[in-house]
Amino acid sequence: MPVYEYFCKACETDFDDLVRMGTPDEEIECPRCGKHEAKRLLSVFSSGGSASEGTGATSSSASCGHSGFS
Repeated sequence: MPVYEYFCKACETDFDDLVRMGTPDEEIECPRCGKHEAKRLLSVFSSGGSASEGTGATSSSASCGHSGFS
């Protein structure tokens, strides 16, 4: 089961929860206030590799198509 990030609209708290995929936001209970007013947030993730391994992680200059040479 993946861990999702949520924001509770009732008490304005950010929290993480281990939730089954496909579970509607209305079923998520805020651990602080207990209400079911959570909204799933867009998460940032890391691939865990390096650019030399071909994982897509590149420097900002390489991602713009610039080789870095003048």
